[in-house]
Amino acid sequence: MKWQVMPFKSSANMDGDNNVAVDDLQYLGRRSLIRMIYACTGLTLGVFCALQFMAGNYLFASIELIFCVALLWGVWGIVRARNLLPWIYLYLLPTFSFMLYIIVIPNASKTAFVWVYIIPVMSYLLLGRKRGSMLALPFVLAACLLYLNTYPVRLDAEGLIDLGNALLCGVLLMVFVHLYEARRAFAYKQLQLMARTDALTGVANRGSFQQSLEQSVREAQRSQAKLVLVILDVDHFKRVNDQYGHAAGDQALQHICNSLSQRLRNTDTLGRLGGEEFGLLLRNTGHSAAEPLVEMLREQIASKPLTYGDKQIVLTVTFGMAEWPSDGQTAEQLYHCADQRLYRGKAQGRNQLVGRAMPSVRLSEF
Repeated sequence: MKWQVMPFKSSANMDGDNNVAVDDLQYLGRRSLIRMIYACTGLTLGVFCALQFMAGNYLFASIELIFCVALLWGVWGIVRARNLLPWIYLYLLPTFSFMLYIIVIPNASKTAFVWVYIIPVMSYLLLGRKRGSMLALPFVLAACLLYLNTYPVRLDAEGLIDLGNALLCGVLLMVFVHLYEARRAFAYKQLQLMARTDALTGVANRGSFQQSLEQSVREAQRSQAKLVLVILDVDHFKRVNDQYGHAAGDQALQHICNSLSQRLRNTDTLGRLGGEEFGLLLRNTGHSAAEPLVEMLREQIASKPLTYGDKQIVLTVTFGMAEWPSDGQTAEQLYHCADQRLYRGKAQGRNQLVGRAMPSVRLSEF
C-alpha cells in the first residue's frame, strides 16, 4: 500500500485549540463571515457619510468616512490575519458601545433600544457560546440600566407592559441563542468525531492517523523527541471472512483494536489504514522501549482468540516497526520503512515483529 502524503495545515479555533481539516472549515467560515460584516458595515457607513455631507453635517460625515475607510481596509487585513479574535473584538466592542450611546444621546428615539437585541446574536455567532456570553451579558445589562435611567418606568399598567415586553424579549433572545449555540457546538463535535474516526473500529481513520504522524514528526524534529511508527496487518484475514462470514471479520477487527487499546497510553495513537491494516504511533518512545511493548501486544492477540458464537477464532498479527530519525526523516520515509518490514515479516511466516534492517552480509563469511 502506498503512503500518499497530503498537505496538512493546522490552525487555532476560537478556543485556542489546534485543529485538523474539519476545524479549518469552521475557521474559514468565520473568516468569511467577519469579512462580509466588515464590508457591509463599511459600505453602509459610506452611504451615510455621503448623506451627511449632503445635509451639511460635516463633522459626522468625517467620522463616518474614517470608520468606513478603516472597515474596508479591515476586509483586506482579515485575509492575512492568523488570529481572528482581535479583528472580531475590534469590530464588536466599538459597535456595541455605539449601540449603548444611541440610547442616551439627546432627543434619541425610544425605539433605538431595539438595536441592543442584536448584541447576543452577533456575540454568539462570531465568538461561540463561552466568549459570546461573556461579552454579550455585560453589554445587555448596561443597556437595560441606561435605558431605565434615561426613560424612567411608569408604574401604570401601560408602562409595566412596555417594560415587560422589552425585558422578556431580551431574556428569551439570550436564552434561545445560548441554547442554539450549545446544541450547534455539540453537533459540530459529533461531526468532528465522525470525520476523524473509523466507523467500524472507533480508532482514528487513515486521514486522521496520517495527520497525527506528520504532526508528530514535526514535533520530533523541533524537540528531538523519540518516535516510533508501527504498521500491523491481520494474518490470513481473508480466510476469516471466507470461513466465518464478514460479520465475524468485522468483530475480529474490533477485537484486535480493543486488545491493542487496552495496553496503549493516552499519548499513543491507533489508526485503521485500510482493510485489515492498522498503524500505531508511539510518541516519546525509542526502539528499545517499543520492541517489548509490541511483542507483548502480539502475544496478547495470539493468546486470546475471538469468541464468535460457539466458535473460537484464533487471530495473529504481523508488525513492522520504524524509528525516527534512524529509519526515516519524514512521515513518508517512516511509513515506507515500516511497511517494508511488515511485508518481510509476512514473507517470513507471519505472527512476528520486524523492527530492524536485515544485517549486511560480507563476502568473506562464505
